[in-house]
Order: sequence, then structure tokens, then C-alpha cells
Amino acid sequence: MDTIRPVSDLRNNFADISRIVHETAKPVFLTKNGYGDMVVLSMEAYENLQLESEVYFKLQEAEREAEFTDKRYSSKEVLKAMRDAIGGEPGV
Repeated sequence: MDTIRPVSDLRNNFADISRIVHETAKPVFLTKNGYGDMVVLSMEAYENLQLESEVYFKLQEAEREAEFTDKRYSSKEVLKAMRDAIGGEPGV
């Protein structure tokens, strides 16, 4: 269930809002004059959201690319390319 608080709670009850976002890893929605105004997230939750968004974007990009080419890679080719990109040794 979403946590919805008036924006004034950000000033008056900051510690409580901070505790909620850190303990639940979920956003707190802030309202102004009864309407949605802001969302507060912990840094960790925000970074996770950014990572998920980036992964989703990359998958969409790969699916679009796959539509326009017949080139496919084996798992061995992908692993080799990843090792080469990060400079890792095989079997490490």
C-alpha cells in the first residue's frame, strides 16, 4: 500500500519520512493542496530504480536490433566478449 503524506510532513516529520523510505525501500508520495506533488525515495531505492530502468532500456534496444539483423551470438561468444571487455581471464 502506498504511503501518502502532506508535503508539510517533509518539514515537520522529516525523521519519520526518512525512516519509512529506508525501512520499506518504497517511496513516500507527498501531496500539496490534496494533489500529488513529490515522491521521496531512499538513495538505495532510487539507484535500484535507475539500474532497472537502464537494464530495461538496454533490453529494448537489443530487441530492436535483433529485428533488423539475422546475426546471432552463442553463449560462448557472449562470454568471451564480456571477458574481453572487462579484461578478465577465462575461468576466473
